[in-house]
Amino acid sequence: MRHRVRDVQLFSTASRRSPLIGLHHSKLRGGGVDFDQVRVYQAGDDVRSIDWRVTARTQEPHTKLFHEERERPTYLLVEQSRRLFFGSGLRFKSVLAAQAASLLGWAALGHNDRIGGLVFGDNEHYEIKPRRSKHSLLQLLNCLVRVNQTLHSDIVPARDAFGLALRRAREVLRPGSLVMVLCDERTLTDSSEQQLTLLARHTDLLLLPVSDPLDHALPAAGLLRFTEGGAQLELDTQDAKLRQAYRAKGEARIARWQRLAQKLRVPLLPLDTQTELIEQLRAHLNSQRPRKRR
Repeated sequence: MRHRVRDVQLFSTASRRSPLIGLHHSKLRGGGVDFDQVRVYQAGDDVRSIDWRVTARTQEPHTKLFHEERERPTYLLVEQSRRLFFGSGLRFKSVLAAQAASLLGWAALGHNDRIGGLVFGDNEHYEIKPRRSKHSLLQLLNCLVRVNQTLHSDIVPARDAFGLALRRAREVLRPGSLVMVLCDERTLTDSSEQQLTLLARHTDLLLLPVSDPLDHALPAAGLLRFTEGGAQLELDTQDAKLRQAYRAKGEARIARWQRLAQKLRVPLLPLDTQTELIEQLRAHLNSQRPRKRR
């Protein structure tokens, strides 16, 4: 994944600006290099930033504001739980989440950001403090591999592991950090949504929920039998009402993520196991690019 970073423009460079440029700016505004807006002059503003053209036109002092670019830690919060131990497409959801985390981590390190994160499973989590070093990222990826290789269907998951991971992130992260959340689409609950809302107050979020086609629709494959532990469940997938209800639940989960992203005003880049990761990220970034007016 380190060598695939050049295939998708996640971070801005000297020659190209990423559509996610807003993620790489401080929430503070100051004397940076990227123009943000013009507003009425306030006491304490730098007189050198006064926009004399707007001032002359409005007959009221106006000053220019710029985004203040600052070094920031990038934090990868990655789920590797039993929920992701499944896949009907090109790969398991757990593998897709790990690959995406690796790609984002190498991209952030190449952008000269400090990189760290938290990998959480059903009953364990590992934290790596953000540092600007390849060693820090390799530590994080090693944790990902370790948890991924212990995944199996007999694990008894802890309650609300996602919410606990988000709460821990709030405790350790400094304001202005960039947090990239890679989790199962089905992980979002009332508790975790509240934690994400609180986290978004002081950090910039990038949401990347992971799903599989079978999370959204059941095939008409006849009688299917599912087992978990000592429990068994049989579903008649020829039942149109059953398939419709199943699809409705999948659509409701997608809509919930969309509402959350809109409410928090953060980018939402859902990933699925059916399409190559790079292709998905390119499609998302292209959709985020501002359209030119005709």
